Amino acid sequence: MLPGTQAWSRAQTKALFDEEQAFIAPGLQTIALLSELAIERGRGATLTDIDGRTFLDLNAGVSVASLGHAHPRYVAALTQQLQAVTVGSFTSRPRAELVRLIAALAPGNLRRTQFFSGGAEAVEAAIRLARSYTRRTDVIGFTGGFHGKTAGVLALSDVAWKAAVGPLPPGYHLAPYPDPTRFAGTASECVENARAALRRIIEEDAQGRPAAILIEPIQGTAGNIIPPPGFLPRVRDAARECGALLIADEMITGFGRTGKVFGCNHDDVTPDVMTIGKGMASGFPMSGVISTDEIVAAEPFSLPSASSSSYGGNPLAAAAALVTIETIVEEDLVENSARVGRLMLDGLEKIAARRGTIANVRGRGLLIGFDLVTDPETKRLLPKDACVRFFKECLADGLIAMSYSPRVRIHPPLVLTADEATQALAIIDGAVSRL
Repeated sequence: MLPGTQAWSRAQTKALFDEEQAFIAPGLQTIALLSELAIERGRGATLTDIDGRTFLDLNAGVSVASLGHAHPRYVAALTQQLQAVTVGSFTSRPRAELVRLIAALAPGNLRRTQFFSGGAEAVEAAIRLARSYTRRTDVIGFTGGFHGKTAGVLALSDVAWKAAVGPLPPGYHLAPYPDPTRFAGTASECVENARAALRRIIEEDAQGRPAAILIEPIQGTAGNIIPPPGFLPRVRDAARECGALLIADEMITGFGRTGKVFGCNHDDVTPDVMTIGKGMASGFPMSGVISTDEIVAAEPFSLPSASSSSYGGNPLAAAAALVTIETIVEEDLVENSARVGRLMLDGLEKIAARRGTIANVRGRGLLIGFDLVTDPETKRLLPKDACVRFFKECLADGLIAMSYSPRVRIHPPLVLTADEATQALAIIDGAVSRL
C-alpha cells in the first residue's frame, strides 16, 4: 500500500495547524500553508503527521535533508556532541575534521572554508570576499536566480516583491539565464544569446567595476532549470576576462544532490568561490564559503572577526555537517542520487509521453523538474488553481512535493530508494491522470 492511502483522520493535524496560525506571523513557505500538515516524526524519505498518516517526502525541507529524516548516524553524532559542547568559535574536533574533508572534496584549489548559519549570510560573505579581493564593487547575477532575502542579496534574487521593500542597494545587475525550456532556438543559440547579453551588462552596466559574477549551476527556485551545455564555462571565461571572481552558489546543488559532489563538476568548472549550505548538514542551520588561500587572505575579509559568525561552525553545527558529508561519501549517496534520479527521469518522461499534462522533464541526480502544461504542443503552463489541485491530489495519495506551481520541483532525500521512487511515480501518474 502506498504511503498516505489509508483512510485516516486529519483532525489532530488540522487542529494543531490552526492553533499555530493564530500566533505565527504570515509568510511561511507555500508548501506548509497549502498542505496544512503537522509533522510528528520522519524516517528516511518519509514523514508522518500527528494523525499517523505517512507521506513520501520529495521536498526534503527544500533540498535540505540529504540523509533523510532521523538517520541513525546523524542522530548518534548530534546526541554525542550535545553531551560534550555545542557553542563557541574555538577549534573543535568536528570542525577541524570538517574543513579538512571539504578541502578534499572541493574542486581545484578551493581549500579554505568559513562557516555561517544561513544561505543569504554565506552569499553576502562571498560578495564581501570578492569585493575585498578585487577592490571593485559591482556584482552580476542572473534572472530567475535566488540567493536569499536579506538586503545584501535581495537585489540578486529574482522575486516580484523586492522593489516594495526597497530601496535596494546599487551595484547589482541581472543578466538573462539561458532557460532552454523557454527558448525557441537550438541549445547553442540559447547559450550564445545569454553570453552576448552577459558581456553587454559587464561592459555597459558594470563599466569596469565588476567584483563578481554569481551563478547557480542549476537554478533551483526557478524550477530546477539546467542551462544548456557550455554556458557555465562561458560565464567563467567572461569573469576572467573582466577581472571578476566567479562565485558558484551551490546551496542546492552541493554535496551529491545532482549526482556529482558539486553542480559545477558537471561542466568541469572550478569557480573562484563557492557557497554551500542546505544539504551539507542535513537540516541543521549551516552554510559556508569556500575559496583559495590567496583569495581568502584579502583584507578586510581576513581581518580578525571581519568574516566570523556567532553561530557559524560551532561544534554542534560542525558535527552535523561532518556526519552528513561523511555519510554521503561512505554510503555512496552521490551514486544513489545519480542512479535513482535516472530512474525518476525515465519514469517522468514515460508519463509525459502517455499524458499531455506534463512537459519539459529535466534534471540531474535527485534535482528534478517538469512543467504542468495545458497541452504538449504549445507547452503553455497550467493555471495556478489547477496546479494547486495537482498538489493536493498528490498529497491525498501520500506524496509531498513542490507541485503547486506549473514548474514542479522534486528534490527528495539522497537516501530515496528505487522502490520509493517507483511509488512516487505511480502517485504522480495518478494525479496527472485526474487533472
